Amino acid sequence: MDRLDRLARCSEEDGALTRLFLTAAHEEAGALVMSWMREAGMTADFDAAGNVVGRYEAAVPGRPTLLLGSHLDSVRDAGRYDGAFGVVAAIACVAALHDAGTRLPFAIEVLAFGDEEGVRFQSTLVGSRAVAGTLDPAVLESRDAEGITMAAALGRFGLDPAALPAVARRPEAVIAYVEPHIEQGPVLEAEGLPVGVVDAIAGASRYAVTLTGQGGHAGTVPMTMRRDALAAAAEAVLAIEGRCRAEDGVVGTVGTLEVVSGAANVIPGAVRFSIDLRSRDDGLRRRTAEAVLAELADICARRDIRVAVTPTHDADATVCDARLTARLEQAIAAHGLTPRRLTSGAGHDAMAMAALTPVAMLFLRCRGGVSHHPDEAITAEDAEMGVRVLLAFLHDFAEDWRAEDGGAPAPAREKLGS
Repeated sequence: MDRLDRLARCSEEDGALTRLFLTAAHEEAGALVMSWMREAGMTADFDAAGNVVGRYEAAVPGRPTLLLGSHLDSVRDAGRYDGAFGVVAAIACVAALHDAGTRLPFAIEVLAFGDEEGVRFQSTLVGSRAVAGTLDPAVLESRDAEGITMAAALGRFGLDPAALPAVARRPEAVIAYVEPHIEQGPVLEAEGLPVGVVDAIAGASRYAVTLTGQGGHAGTVPMTMRRDALAAAAEAVLAIEGRCRAEDGVVGTVGTLEVVSGAANVIPGAVRFSIDLRSRDDGLRRRTAEAVLAELADICARRDIRVAVTPTHDADATVCDARLTARLEQAIAAHGLTPRRLTSGAGHDAMAMAALTPVAMLFLRCRGGVSHHPDEAITAEDAEMGVRVLLAFLHDFAEDWRAEDGGAPAPAREKLGS
């Protein structure tokens, strides 16, 4: 908990936690994490994507690697546990192995991804996509609010963008990826459980919408003659809410809304807003998106409003590996707790890592389900339980590896993915 508090002080703002990709705060946090990794018996450094990588070698060097971790970057004015808990918890487990003089039949690498949130360059999961080998090189040309490209920012950070392809791992050299994370939701707290297991991460569709009507004087244009873009947007927002409330298993959010050149005495002529739709059922999500966009078109046609919709994000749901999930559940049950499976409505690095290797996630209870906010909170007791469960998982998984695979990489990957 002290380490999490210390990480929270690595921020770009006084009195608030804001830690964006490739900033001085990112560098400070990375240096701190590397010092803890080295104390835990790992080698540690930044990779070319700005991820901090700590490696704890196998009993026999050269064996495949189990990946653990989460992300170091944050949203603006964030909480201190999102991402950071997974990094610190993984380091704590390796430290316990190191203190006991234990080496496992596989290597462990703790990954502290540099860019999961995507706040600075509006490009999410950069660190984990680089490791998974799925990073689009075009992302290097994305710019931050000051016009700095990601490629230039990497260079200023002391990293070489040309070395990014070398960050990608070979699938045959990786066993799996396991990510501890706070729940960011209220389910575990409501059920009185300190930890839970994620069985799927919801897919998401996002859109940027612009409605264009006709601006005019607020006092002179009759109500029957108006083409009010904001009134159309208000109807659309309620239609999105109504559609998603009527469908079990999908959620919809309009998180941003801007009246372009708005003024108190002007009829809104243009409005921009976002749509975010999520579900673990990709078919349901896509059908809901089609229905929402069709209803938006009907609203605008009836009100004589022009509408432009731009898809900004589309990610399928990620199903967590059944064997890894069951192993996490057994580790939870071994501590006298009831295993609880949950769907994660939030995106995580595990989504990108699933393109490389089987993935699993361990959730930790957080107070009120609040996240991405300074009120984000966990207890020391829950944090300890999360680490104990993860450590038990590592020992049990090592026994499976010895008994079933004899340390051979390929059969183990086949069994994991089955």
